[in-house]
Amino acid sequence: MTDNVNSVRKLSPFLLLIILIAFILSLSALYIAVDSFINQSGALDAYSFLAIGFGGLAFSTYMLLQTRGKPMHAVLVLPKVVTTLECPKCDFKNIRDFKREDYIFKETGPCQKCNETMTITAIYREAKKKK
Repeated sequence: MTDNVNSVRKLSPFLLLIILIAFILSLSALYIAVDSFINQSGALDAYSFLAIGFGGLAFSTYMLLQTRGKPMHAVLVLPKVVTTLECPKCDFKNIRDFKREDYIFKETGPCQKCNETMTITAIYREAKKKK
């Protein structure tokens, strides 16, 4: 039994604000770099602001694309639960799938060998087989 559970990755408003601030600061660094090139004042500062601006734009664009990715799909695998039935008279054991209203010490149908009433003695989850 497997149920598909769709969970959409939500974007935090705080993260969106940080990305927006980084984007705006990157644009302002690019503006300062272009203004420094036009006025020809401090070429070293202009190259520094140019590198910071393009780096910040790349970073903020990358972060925005990563947070807006495809929704995650989680698969929930339900374990197999089994019920053990025992006959108190002849010690016959029967293992079957769990049914909704099973509980321990519940008396169920007749024994296959001696027609005595069988009792549920255990309810457990089967261990997964390692591949």
